[in-house]
Amino acid sequence: MTAQPDRSTADRPSPAGPLAHPLARRWLLASCLPVLLVLGMALTVPPAPSAATARTPGAADTAGMPGMPGMAGMAAAPGDAPDLAAAGLVAERDGYRLDLAGPGPAAGRATDLRFTVTGPDGSPVTDFAVHQTKKLHFYAIRSDLTGFQHLHPDLAEDGTWTAALDALAPGSWRLYADFVPNTGPHAAELVLSRTVTVPGEAAPVPLPAPGDTATADGYTVTLTARAAAGAHRLTAVVSRDGRPVRDLQPYLDAYAHLSAFHEGDLALAHLHPSGTVGGDHGGPELTFQALFPEPGNWRVFLQFRAAGQLHTAALTLRVD
Repeated sequence: MTAQPDRSTADRPSPAGPLAHPLARRWLLASCLPVLLVLGMALTVPPAPSAATARTPGAADTAGMPGMPGMAGMAAAPGDAPDLAAAGLVAERDGYRLDLAGPGPAAGRATDLRFTVTGPDGSPVTDFAVHQTKKLHFYAIRSDLTGFQHLHPDLAEDGTWTAALDALAPGSWRLYADFVPNTGPHAAELVLSRTVTVPGEAAPVPLPAPGDTATADGYTVTLTARAAAGAHRLTAVVSRDGRPVRDLQPYLDAYAHLSAFHEGDLALAHLHPSGTVGGDHGGPELTFQALFPEPGNWRVFLQFRAAGQLHTAALTLRVD
């Protein structure tokens, strides 16, 4: 409690003598205490974030990331929740909405799944920009990270897309639409998704242990990555029978395509390849600009074309 001066003597001159100066010093010190406390608190309060550093919820943070157009979001800081919109885990973003039409997929048989993307005006979008040679990329993955499908649906004049899905096993699935609205040269890539349940008794498959090597149709893929959330370089080397493969063919305007899904929430990391394409001379080394928005186990699917066939290699990558 702050000391107060003696009001009985405050309004009259202090008597001369040895007690006058000590009393004055004690009064001065007591009067200064509140000021010193306020100054100390001001020095310990952190400054408020400026407009330049504040993040907008749901906005993709790709500044300073050359060679990574449309990448969905930066890595979350340790302990932070991932940006659901940036990870492709929302059905609506920036006024665009993914809606499924008609009945959902049935178990055990192929399904022509129909859906629309509505724009900010509420109408189905019919004008999409071409990115990676397609107007829309469609993905399906089961909750246990099995059954991966990457399709390029057909667009009708009324804005309805039709994706020819192979048979889906019973269980919970997430379906993603990856597209760029044709609204100008700086339009952002968007990833929207919805979940569906395929009826029947689901039999979950355990996630394979993390590793750096996978095989597909006689090809071996070895993956090298800095296993940490954030932006960095990821390299894949393709070989066959122990010999480097140097005749990969273009696929989606690149020599390989890589997508990854996070164990648990099924966040999507769509990794864009680096380099240029020049005929059937790709490989053996393929480089990607990797951006994993959160730590954990990721199921990685590397797709490449060789000898006229599309091959898909899958492996589990641990990201810290």
